[in-house]
Amino acid sequence: MSESWSAFTWHAEPQSWAAHEDGTLEVVTAKGGDFWRETQYGFTHDDGHAFLRDAPLEFMASVRVRGGYRELYDQAGLMLRADERHWCKVGVEYVGRQQWSAVVTHDKSDWSVQPAGDHAEVTFRMVRRDDALILHARPADHEEWTLLRVAPFPPGLGARVGLLAGSPGRAGFRASFHDFRLSGPDRRPLHELRAP
Repeated sequence: MSESWSAFTWHAEPQSWAAHEDGTLEVVTAKGGDFWRETQYGFTHDDGHAFLRDAPLEFMASVRVRGGYRELYDQAGLMLRADERHWCKVGVEYVGRQQWSAVVTHDKSDWSVQPAGDHAEVTFRMVRRDDALILHARPADHEEWTLLRVAPFPPGLGARVGLLAGSPGRAGFRASFHDFRLSGPDRRPLHELRAP
């Protein structure tokens, strides 16, 4: 069942946003918002737009994402955030084309990207269980999940989960989110999690 947005609060509120009766959340970004910590670039950004709610220490979260990606680093997806030094984001990020992107930060950020087609919509999923985050994507509900990342995350560290959007180079990037779901973690073996 899709979650209500009433449990969520903003980290860095966007230029504008609206929650619609059909459950869709629409976001229009302010200029410059991003999440990154030190690695390669030497700077820290912690001003991307994240709409977050409390989460248990183990869970599975997913959301369907649409975006008008066209400029460098336009981004939208899922985020897990304990604090400014411990977080993860997974979603679409525009780097010359749509890429499925994951950044995991433990004091410093670690980025991975996977080229993706120009899909109108993508569903991202995050499973937090034991000491791991397991990140998946798929462009259609009937397709198998594509594994993007298995990353460590401290098992006892409380965190919030939800949505993110950002556009470091411009204002006015539009993203919409549908069917955010939060449930208990899927305990199947990793290789079995690809099933629709």
